[in-house]
Amino acid sequence: MTAYSRFIANLTILTLGVLVFAAVTPARAVEIQRVVSPGGVEAWLVEDRTLPIIALRFSMTGGTATDPWGKEGLANMASALLDEGAGDLDSQTFRRRLEDNSISLSFSASRDTFSGSLRSLTRNRDEAFDLFHLAMTEPRFDDEAVERIRAQILTGIAGRKNNPRSIANRTFWSANFPKHPYGRRSGGTVESVNALTQTDLKAFVSRRIARGDMVIGVAGDIGAAELAPLLDSTFGDLPERAEAFSIGPGEPAALGEVFVVEQDVPQSTIVFGHRGLPRDDPDYYAAYILNHVLGGGGFTSRLYEEIREKRGLAYSVSSYLQPLDHAALWLGGAATENSAVGQSLDVIRAEWARLRDTPITQERLDAARDNITGSFALRFNNTGAIAGMLVAVQRQDLGIEYIDERSKFFEAVTIDDVNRIAKKLLDPDALTIVVVGKPEGVKPTKQPDEAG
Repeated sequence: MTAYSRFIANLTILTLGVLVFAAVTPARAVEIQRVVSPGGVEAWLVEDRTLPIIALRFSMTGGTATDPWGKEGLANMASALLDEGAGDLDSQTFRRRLEDNSISLSFSASRDTFSGSLRSLTRNRDEAFDLFHLAMTEPRFDDEAVERIRAQILTGIAGRKNNPRSIANRTFWSANFPKHPYGRRSGGTVESVNALTQTDLKAFVSRRIARGDMVIGVAGDIGAAELAPLLDSTFGDLPERAEAFSIGPGEPAALGEVFVVEQDVPQSTIVFGHRGLPRDDPDYYAAYILNHVLGGGGFTSRLYEEIREKRGLAYSVSSYLQPLDHAALWLGGAATENSAVGQSLDVIRAEWARLRDTPITQERLDAARDNITGSFALRFNNTGAIAGMLVAVQRQDLGIEYIDERSKFFEAVTIDDVNRIAKKLLDPDALTIVVVGKPEGVKPTKQPDEAG
């Protein structure tokens, strides 16, 4: 059997495993074990012997917001290069080892975090963890790989330059956080990406990747006794702590402004939002339910009912909470024909005000709460999703019992809580609105600093 044939065969096993795992996991309780290695590396584990699959996720504080000014895109580029050769394995050899053993290994960077992901068949576990360790501790950053990945990133930047959704998002963020790292482009600019060097990439790894700053989640066909020594061999060589950094709090700056970026397209893309709630705010669960009623509940949300169903104005519309480490936002988006933009925005503002001024009913609250708590189990649809959930719970410091107790937090929310938070937070006049297209019935109040 060729290497390619082995890869396809093993990939089929993985795919079938994911489907079966999705079928069985929600039917039973999720038991989380806290595993501490002999060297003191901690991970949370959900053991499941049903299928021969293991998934690991880790996350550490310090993502693209820590990029030095003028070197935007550093964390993103480093994340794309860690699996492009390590130790004595060049990029081609490293990638072939992954493929021949059906190992999925990747890294990523968000505004607040740097993360890694590993998935493997049980029989290839040791090889998978060894390669993961090598990628984090001895990345090569060879010239060929660096220039190839740089070219890919620059191609992506060029492609996003004229993408309406990308333009709307970066206009929104740069307008609201003009002097804060959140306002910068996470993937960098042409100039900043071209300026990145191998020295920058190596310095990022040495400064930012450290075991003491990690939270780790593992799920699948492995027990605590097997996992503990693997944690040491995989993460034990990393520095104890990352280099300290400081990012100040961010507050949305473009309160109530309307930005229009002209683009000759048949439909407009809309992004809107204002301040939200931090994840650790006591009212977060009330706000979560409130958002479900407003725009997060899909077909049952008010924005969808009023804009899509009753008036047929927009192809899509939704809202969501985005609590970050240094700011909290309540965001939304829509897409509609240019001729319907003005009316769509009128309805969005009206629903924002109606939910603030008119108390919701107990029936609506109960329906939203039931949907939120009832759909939670669907998130546990494969080993990777479970490992990711374990990481998220740790990062948000919710406690090891959170998954079992989550519904209690929503059940404790009263109708008075929801209506109180609506009056406190919902402010249609404070919505920053960005429209990309040729919208009719929209008058911009301010020009964006750059059109994308």
